[in-house]
Amino acid sequence: MESPPVPTSMFAWRKYKGNYEPVYEEVPVPSAPATGFLVKVLAAGVCHSDWSLLKTERNFPHYHDVYTLGHEGCGEIVRIGSQVKDSKHKLGDLVAIYAVPGCGESGCTECGRDLAQLCQKGQHHGIGQDGSFADYVAIDARAAVPLPKGVSPAEGAVATDAGTTSYSAIVKRAEIKKNHTVFLFGLGGLGFNALQVILWIGARVIVSDTRQATLDEAVKLGVPKEDIVPIGTPIPDFVKERGLENSIDVVADFVGMKQTVSDAQKIVRMGGKLLYVGTLSNETTIDAKLCIKKRLTIVFNYGGQYQDVVEVLDLIAKKAIRPQVETGDLKDFPKVLQDLHEGKIKSRMALMPSHTR
Repeated sequence: MESPPVPTSMFAWRKYKGNYEPVYEEVPVPSAPATGFLVKVLAAGVCHSDWSLLKTERNFPHYHDVYTLGHEGCGEIVRIGSQVKDSKHKLGDLVAIYAVPGCGESGCTECGRDLAQLCQKGQHHGIGQDGSFADYVAIDARAAVPLPKGVSPAEGAVATDAGTTSYSAIVKRAEIKKNHTVFLFGLGGLGFNALQVILWIGARVIVSDTRQATLDEAVKLGVPKEDIVPIGTPIPDFVKERGLENSIDVVADFVGMKQTVSDAQKIVRMGGKLLYVGTLSNETTIDAKLCIKKRLTIVFNYGGQYQDVVEVLDLIAKKAIRPQVETGDLKDFPKVLQDLHEGKIKSRMALMPSHTR
């Protein structure tokens, strides 16, 4: 396949250090890195983290003073670097972009433990370094995940973060099994994916959210109405009334507010497990005395590994997971982000550059 023509410049949404609003400006199209690819972006997901990235200043070593936002990307390989040999990818292939592939060095303490998302030396697409809110993005070969047939670029984009974080949390960190009873706080972008993963596993799941429409969607997926917590009902009261005391094996908190963190510790069974993923409250409290007395296991999750992205995309291709994703125009990013922050968007949003329309 011949290399398709690539323009010399493109428009991108950029974060400038000290500026809390995104800047839409013309920038040069990057070259393919020697060990990677130039990818023509077909879809880029919008995440609550984009709000945080814009509104706060971070001083991590890998952060650039100016960078292109967008850490959920999917697109087409249009250039291949000179040092990429025997790659499983070729020109024209569609790939989801793993935003945090790490440095890959053998001596790296994070990459050596398969925790590339915690590596400070590797690439962080859209998180301090250039990401996918543009027409093109340059990535290392280790960041390219093959997009299976039947998975749209929009689905592929949101799978790299929301899908992967949820999957990793439920399968790898909480280690939920078919015989478990799970209490799930929150059916936002991550929580709804987590619900589908739990249902795919076959575990019983009890669901709490503040939006009736979202709870109704959970029922449509197969959650029995009696396992839906009525809005406004105190969680410990619901657990007691339904005879669930000392029956909940895992509490998965995708909200992270003071109340949900506290309730989780109270309702989980003796010897149970708490999984915390949500971060809505800046500070929460762990009752160490209670958790010690109940001999609880507490785990947290941040992102996921490359293989998690592969497995999530496979589940989407098999229709075991159906991402809730809407599409929009990349030019509308500021409004979409504001709507997401204000809770006006129920699902995930994937934005398309102008060349896709």
